Order: sequence, then C-alpha cells, then structure tokens
Amino acid sequence: MYKHLKSLILIIPTLTIGIWEYTRHAFLLPYISMDLGNWLAPLIVYLVTMTLLRKLFALMEQLQEQLQQERAAKAALEEREKVASELHDGIAQSLFLLSVRVDRMEQSHAVPMGELYQSLRKTVHEVNDYVRQAIDGLRYPAVPQAQPWMESVQHLIADFRKDTGIAVHLEWELSEERMTVKEKVELYATLREALINVFKHAAAENVWIEGKDAPEAGDGWTCMVADDGRGFASDPLSKKNGYGLKIIKDRAAKMGWKIALRRENGRTVLTVEKPYGAEFEHKGQENQIRI
Repeated sequence: MYKHLKSLILIIPTLTIGIWEYTRHAFLLPYISMDLGNWLAPLIVYLVTMTLLRKLFALMEQLQEQLQQERAAKAALEEREKVASELHDGIAQSLFLLSVRVDRMEQSHAVPMGELYQSLRKTVHEVNDYVRQAIDGLRYPAVPQAQPWMESVQHLIADFRKDTGIAVHLEWELSEERMTVKEKVELYATLREALINVFKHAAAENVWIEGKDAPEAGDGWTCMVADDGRGFASDPLSKKNGYGLKIIKDRAAKMGWKIALRRENGRTVLTVEKPYGAEFEHKGQENQIRI
C-alpha cells in the first residue's frame, strides 16, 4: 500500500498533463487558443494536486504514523520482556531461594523464634511477592497510546473483582487532559498497589475509588481509594515493613503529590492529591517513558 501511494503520487501529475495536452490538441484546438491552453495546464495540475494528491499524502502520513506507533510499541514490549527476564533470572530466584532457606530454618527450630526472625521471614516473603507481581505486570502487553487510559483502569478493576471477589465501586470524574503521560502511568501503578494492599491486609468486602478534578481551573486533581476493612491501629505510613504503602508514598513524593491515610466513618481512606498549579521536574519527560 505504501509503495502504491508513492507510485500514484509520482504518476498522477504526469498522467494529468499528458491527458490534458492530448485532449487539447485532439479536440479543443478550435475552441481554446494556445495561450489559454498554456494557462489552463498548470491550473488543472494544481486542482488535481489539491484534491486527489492531498488525500494520498494524508494516507501516506497516516501509514507513517501507524508504523512509528507499531515500532514504539514493539520497542516498549521488548524492553518490558527484557526487564521481566532480568527480574526473574536474578532477584526473583534469589529471593525464592532465600525464602526456602528461611522456611527450612523455621522447621529445624524446636523452640519459638524471636521477633527479629519473624520480621525477617515476613520481609522476605513480601518482597518475593512484590517482585513476582512486577514480573507478571511487565509480561502483559503495553497499553497503546491510542487506547484510552480509563480503559486500562477499568481492566485493572475488573481483574481485581474477578481475582478477589471484592466489590469495587468506581466514581470517576477526573479529566485525562489534566494528566501527563507520566502521571497516568504513576497513578495507575498507585491504584494497583492500593488494591493489592486492600486484598492482602484489610479483609474488606467493598472498595470505593473516586477521581475528581480540582475545583479551580488548572491541572490539580484528587484520587481516593477507600475500603470497609479492619483498618489499622497506628499510622501505617510510618512503618518500615509496609512495602506496598512505602512504594505508594515514595511514588507520590517523586511526583510531587500529597498523600494521606486516615480512618473515617468505618472506612480506611487513602487520598492522593496533585495540588492546584503544582509543577514537578518530571513533567517535561512524559515522552521518555519506555515501560
């Protein structure tokens, strides 16, 4: 198709002037003078160019854009596969071996283990789980730019419902135009981590997800994840062994977002907010995202 377009773009002007000259000399000489015919020739070529060739050029540009998107998607997928392979071959296998050794140590001890050992065992298993979740996420095909971002969020929620049986109630009014590509990637990852934490620790039956624009005209917004689980006794953001919440906290700090976790009306509420008019150093790098 691309070769055909190039051939047509080269041939059509030549055919147009050839057909015109033949028609003029064969049929129109008694009616059109030589000077008028010479003036009409470039005018006819111009009209053909503006009508037919413009459409052909638009088709060729569209094919070029599709080719660039396919190349970018292929490069991103190859990079994701490479990172997933490195994680699996290196970190994941080492953590799995370490967890097996910790379990064997547990079986070999006849006396109760101390608090330090219990903390080590829990840490190893949690890190192993998070690495394997990262590998699974990387092995999914990258979401194309043309696909709406909310569609990927809805897929995440549908998979969470199916895998956990927890009801998710979505109320989303956040405009995609207010977010850069980088913000969409980071907010999606934040929502995923929040849902994983609800499933692993909250013993909840319902989750509420809300996204709203800031009342002021600008680029601010607020995202909230709430659950009706058992809550927490102290501030979980201050704990050093809460890897999921630590990841969310670090991601928010990197993006310049505000994060809050509170207990309200029998619900645990996690709020992520981009303040109105906030600017951060990553905003100019949205086109550099590869994974």
